[in-house]
Amino acid sequence: MRSKRLNRVEPGPGQESVWDYPRPPAVEESSERVRIELGGTLVVDTVDALRVLETSHPPVYYLPVEAFLVPMHEAGGLSMCEFKGMAHYLTIAAGDRIAVRSAWTYPDPWPGYESLAGRVAVYPSKMDRCLIGYEVVVPQEGDFYGGWVTSRVVGPFKGAPGTLGW
Repeated sequence: MRSKRLNRVEPGPGQESVWDYPRPPAVEESSERVRIELGGTLVVDTVDALRVLETSHPPVYYLPVEAFLVPMHEAGGLSMCEFKGMAHYLTIAAGDRIAVRSAWTYPDPWPGYESLAGRVAVYPSKMDRCLIGYEVVVPQEGDFYGGWVTSRVVGPFKGAPGTLGW
């Protein structure tokens, strides 16, 4: 871990380093426009988002369930975050696509993360396109964390092969 942290990218003007994000994670309100597309269909278009900021991770955007314009279904399976509690996985169906386990939610988040109740986070890697403002999001590497990489954040980021032990 230490060697990666020593290779921290210094943020430029208007940028954030994920190495300056706290642990336990912080939750902050965001009025940035968030759009998600799947199967040629608009899935979400909202300016009501929460960003979860955790050391070494790109932000994860949590969106109100009522902002979703397409069906979501329980996908089965759970995982536990040591801070937020038990995550439940969701499948999103839009247009001609079904993205299995492409989103997650915390129906009963643990203390300090109550604001995540009624919100859904989406894996950008499982969507056709996710945007923050007019910038297309690059998915965080790996298939576990689901962070949203934009020009606003610099790393290195956890999630790529060889980084799970950081």
